[in-house]
Amino acid sequence: MRPLYFDYAATTPVDDRVAEKMMAYLTRDGEFGNPASRSHLLGWMAEEAVEDARNEVADLIQADSREIVWTSGATEANNLAIKGVAENYDPADCHLISCGTEHKAVLDPLKYLESRGYPVTILAPNASGTVSAAAIAAAITEQTRLVSIMAVNNETGVCNPIDEIGALCAEKGIYFHVDAAQAIGKIPFDVQSAQVTLLSMSAHKFYGPKGMGALYVRRRSPLNLVAQIQGGGHERGMRSGTLPTHQIVGIGAAAKILNGGFDDEAERIAGLRDRLLQALLHLGEVSINGGAAARVPGLLNVCFHGVDGEALMLAVRNLALSTGSACNSASIEPSFVLKAMGLSDQAAHSSLRLSLGRYTTEADVDGAILSLTEAVNSLRKQAYSNKGTNHE
Repeated sequence: MRPLYFDYAATTPVDDRVAEKMMAYLTRDGEFGNPASRSHLLGWMAEEAVEDARNEVADLIQADSREIVWTSGATEANNLAIKGVAENYDPADCHLISCGTEHKAVLDPLKYLESRGYPVTILAPNASGTVSAAAIAAAITEQTRLVSIMAVNNETGVCNPIDEIGALCAEKGIYFHVDAAQAIGKIPFDVQSAQVTLLSMSAHKFYGPKGMGALYVRRRSPLNLVAQIQGGGHERGMRSGTLPTHQIVGIGAAAKILNGGFDDEAERIAGLRDRLLQALLHLGEVSINGGAAARVPGLLNVCFHGVDGEALMLAVRNLALSTGSACNSASIEPSFVLKAMGLSDQAAHSSLRLSLGRYTTEADVDGAILSLTEAVNSLRKQAYSNKGTNHE
């Protein structure tokens, strides 16, 4: 049997409407031309489709279409943003600030730059897993050039105060990069009001295709982003490479669906999330990581105290869920995000991430409640029995 899917934070299925539109740009009967081919109709049609998609993605974040640069996903977009800013400066004149709960696609480029002599400050989050504008302000120096803070944490779903941080960076004349992979399509995002300089997104987080993303680059900024991929000068020199028309059409179609409004969808998903959470809390000795902090509608990170998360996952084979980021799922180490928030190794190991989305139903939630309840009670009973046996 196919498991009930509760791992939307890892990836979303491509919406059928998106897949159908993509197909029209793949085969010989479709518009399969190279968007850079300016000498014939097939190239013109492909270019038009690419620009239509650029408009849809721009509208999704209240941007200008000329501010959208296509990438292979948020990881590439993060690398282009962070390294692309830093390489404008001598290392001694470029201090970078971020937070310990960021995705590895931000932390690893920063670690690389640090090895090249760039000073990097990684702030500790508060107990909810967020970082305040005040904490960032205290870390700023005269050499600070870039602050990189995610909009929504990929493991806990909590939201950082992006507007406040953006206002601080604008006041100080510092570039502000936001990894919005877990925010786009889940909560409204306005790059203008947030005063963002750079923003990364990934299509497969909002029902588009894998391998497709974008970087927003503010035009009204003195920033000259240094390209990380050379060869052909595509995307106004910021990202070379033949554009994958079908994938770009896919991200555009996914954005268009969201531009039609997603308030009702978000409300429905939040209701299902709360139904799931309340049932799990009734088990006792259950807490939500991130506490009462503002979070996106469909993501929960729950600690089942006294129960090993890996054992719990094995006991609920009918559920597709995770112990944390998909990028770290092969690791047996406790989540570095939860550890940064102050959780013990034991509590971090006892935590699961459950994420809901567009196709989650009440029946799915009820099935998850039943499976998790039975598994948690069984594992706790087993642990209690083993403890009693060992005591004897």
